[in-house]
Amino acid sequence: MKSDPDRLFDRSPRAVAGLYLLFGATCVILSDLAIGTAFASTDPFSSVRIVSGLALVGASSAFLYVAVRHHSRRAVTARGELETSNQQLQVLSRVFRHNVRNDLNVVQGYADLLERRLDDERSRECLETIRETTEDMVEISEKLRVIEDASTGPVEERVDLTTVVHEAVEELDDERTDAEFSLDLPDRAWIHADESVIYPVREVLENAIAHNDDPGRRVLARVETNGTTTRLEVQDNGPGIPEGERAVLRAEEETPLSHASSIGLWLVKWMCELQEGTVHFDATEDGTTVLLRFRSTDRPPDR
Repeated sequence: MKSDPDRLFDRSPRAVAGLYLLFGATCVILSDLAIGTAFASTDPFSSVRIVSGLALVGASSAFLYVAVRHHSRRAVTARGELETSNQQLQVLSRVFRHNVRNDLNVVQGYADLLERRLDDERSRECLETIRETTEDMVEISEKLRVIEDASTGPVEERVDLTTVVHEAVEELDDERTDAEFSLDLPDRAWIHADESVIYPVREVLENAIAHNDDPGRRVLARVETNGTTTRLEVQDNGPGIPEGERAVLRAEEETPLSHASSIGLWLVKWMCELQEGTVHFDATEDGTTVLLRFRSTDRPPDR
């Protein structure tokens, strides 16, 4: 339905000003009556006070009408621009996720064919670079899909964070990583979240490995519940997430040099916020600690 620039919150500026004028005039008359009664005046109504009061109310209602009309038109314009931007983002996201990903799959297929025909080391190195680059782009498209499909409504579900961490670690182990995982988890840790919370949890664990080139890579995942808050703390012994990427989140804006490498951190931030949680990064010489906080809840009733 097309927005009406002359309406704000289902009330036209004229109606808002009229209601204000009616309310103000009533207050002027009642206050004048109260003053006259309090001072035991023979004439409880003063025409001077009433006229001056009504004049002030009339002038302020006119100002209110102009202000509401101006801001309602600005709100409609901003709403239209936002809807257009959302449509553009949805189209670009779908084009990237579907068209670009299909093209990348073709590139990967031809790379596999070329690998069988190449026999010199330099050509194989170039081919491996092509394969790694396309895999990175496919991974980015998958993360964009997760963000686009995420629900923005209120969180009504409950999940066990302990189970989520176990599942995320098992997925990474299935990929045959050489990292050593240490888990300090309670039997159960119920939080207000839905099943999509596994994406930021997995991303944090994966980043702890990806940003560590040490052959003895170690990752500690600890879950603690303190009153109304349940927190997941992930520590690693690597150099940590680069400061430039973490700075992007603090600045609340993307930069041309970090848009590809930091998409995973944006996923962590946005997905945690959708679950009414928060994320915090702390980097030291001994490694990086990522802290995810969620709202604690009771165990859901058995169905």
